[in-house]
Amino acid sequence: MAATSACVVSSVVAASTANSHVATATRTIASYGTLLSTRRASFKTGVVVPATARSAAFRTEPKKYLTIVAAKATKDPETTVESTVDDTSAAFEDALKSVQEAWEKTDDKVAIAGLGLAGLVAIWSAAGLINAVDKLPLIPDFFEFVGILFSGWFVYRYLLFKPDREVLFKFIDETMTKITGQ
Repeated sequence: MAATSACVVSSVVAASTANSHVATATRTIASYGTLLSTRRASFKTGVVVPATARSAAFRTEPKKYLTIVAAKATKDPETTVESTVDDTSAAFEDALKSVQEAWEKTDDKVAIAGLGLAGLVAIWSAAGLINAVDKLPLIPDFFEFVGILFSGWFVYRYLLFKPDREVLFKFIDETMTKITGQ
């Protein structure tokens, strides 16, 4: 039995330059030399490969997948798709026009570009800081606990009751008017 396994290993090594699967089979055969009792010759290489090496990693037949698609017809699907695309493109064009108008009204364009660049650098450095803090022990768990507590307080304070929601919406509207200057 030992002579057979040595012969198989040497023939697999000789064929390993032709096929990467055979090189993996070499390692499998060398480590599991006692499993050669259930061997079968490979179709492509003629090399005897044990049953453990003929697992899912060495399958040559393609896998078959089943995809189920359900479709529901509407009254006029072309109109629905076109109207959605038209609404989206119109909203994008409106946003683009408002940005262009704001850029044209700006007197100091270099300062605005510098602020934008500083904002990108600030976001990049904040991401690095968060990544460094995440690697510290117990700190991420503490911050997660604080975040959960604050989220619960915010929901209780502003979202749970209708008068509190109205106060929140009023505050958001006031802040937006201060930012946009309208």
